[in-house]
Amino acid sequence: MAKLKIKFVCTECGTESPKWMGKCPGCGSWNTMTEEAETPVKAQVPRSGLLRGKEKAKSIIDIESEREARVTTGLAELNRVLGGGLVPGSLLLVGGDPGIGKSTLLLQTSHALTKQGLKVLYVSGEESVRQTKLRADRLGALSSGLFVLCETNLDLIDEAIGEVRPDFLVIDSIQTVYRPDVASAPGSVAQVRECTAQFMRIAKGNGIATVLVGHVTKEGAIAGPRLLEHMVDCVLYFEGERHHSYRLLRAVKNRFGSTNEIGIFDMTENGLREVANPSELFLSERPLGVSGSTVVASMEGTRPVLVELQALVAPTHFPSPRRMSSGLDHHRMSLVIAVLEKRMGMFFQNQDAYVNVAGGVRLDEPAADLAAAVSLASSFKDLPTRPYDVVFGEVGLTGEVRAVSRAEQRVKEAVKLGFKRVILPELSVKGWQPPAGIELIAVRTVAEALKAALE
Repeated sequence: MAKLKIKFVCTECGTESPKWMGKCPGCGSWNTMTEEAETPVKAQVPRSGLLRGKEKAKSIIDIESEREARVTTGLAELNRVLGGGLVPGSLLLVGGDPGIGKSTLLLQTSHALTKQGLKVLYVSGEESVRQTKLRADRLGALSSGLFVLCETNLDLIDEAIGEVRPDFLVIDSIQTVYRPDVASAPGSVAQVRECTAQFMRIAKGNGIATVLVGHVTKEGAIAGPRLLEHMVDCVLYFEGERHHSYRLLRAVKNRFGSTNEIGIFDMTENGLREVANPSELFLSERPLGVSGSTVVASMEGTRPVLVELQALVAPTHFPSPRRMSSGLDHHRMSLVIAVLEKRMGMFFQNQDAYVNVAGGVRLDEPAADLAAAVSLASSFKDLPTRPYDVVFGEVGLTGEVRAVSRAEQRVKEAVKLGFKRVILPELSVKGWQPPAGIELIAVRTVAEALKAALE
């Protein structure tokens, strides 16, 4: 019996090495080299197998521009994140924490597609057919066009795809599927890479929209090599917290649409329910007339969302004060505190500072800077903010307030929810007419914004 050769593969970038290294020579990550058996893969599919025929290089001017055909999923929030619907032949990767609702989302999507006369094959490597049927009973997702298979052998899954010939394929999850001719264990770098490549050939060659479910690591990233994210057409993250009922579906890669859109769902006993007005949901438990609470208008793709940004400043007895943020970039928070100290004369060196975006929402754009400054100053001075104010704007290092995009849409969302005033950058007011029933307070500096919000 031939002795198996051993190699070491980086779980981040897939770099191979004949010996173990503490630091990956490819991506520079530490402690990511894992041991695997080096065995050649039998019956490799030729490179030209991805193509339907021999093609020649064409001038980009001679190529016809055709809009890709899309299939609506039956869920408006999912369609928004995907860019309008599923593209036949696309390969999608969905990641999220265990128990967050990935299988529920895909089972509801599968049922909605069968209502349009499409065939769906749901392959589960972690649950039995009976367990999947129990979930379908609870969700009301029973249809003759939905086929369920409990299998982890890639060859048998390929045979089932040939028999059913589905329009939509779900693999739950990619870490459980294995190729018999690859000696590595299921979930290893080699198995994940080879299985994903095979599903990509199946999807592209047969025009089947395929969704792969991926496990996540402790850091929240999808487990396996980063090559996995490069191979697929779309990467979606299903986010949320266990003590909150709503879930966020966010695209971090999308070859057929924008990566800035989010979909919001509410987890109920009967499955996921779409949230049409997320701003009202995020502000439902907001306290009125307290210090450190400010409403910020954020843009998530093309959708304006109003969320509550809270801050707490308290004296510390330790030499080094604490700086903690949840839902807001820690570096942006440090920048805002430095501006308040230097430009506004507020002494934070003996104060702990905490910033939290209520509801578990994550704000990535700099338009939340001004709201963070107002909340921190409000808590520092223990002065309550006005309950019907909305604040947004980017803060510069010299204390100026810079303009942000789509101010008109943010203001319209504030009017829709009954707010009376909006504090915004002066340059963001130009070029459009504000709606009736709301007062716009244009500011140039942080000092003007704090005067308008707290005095």
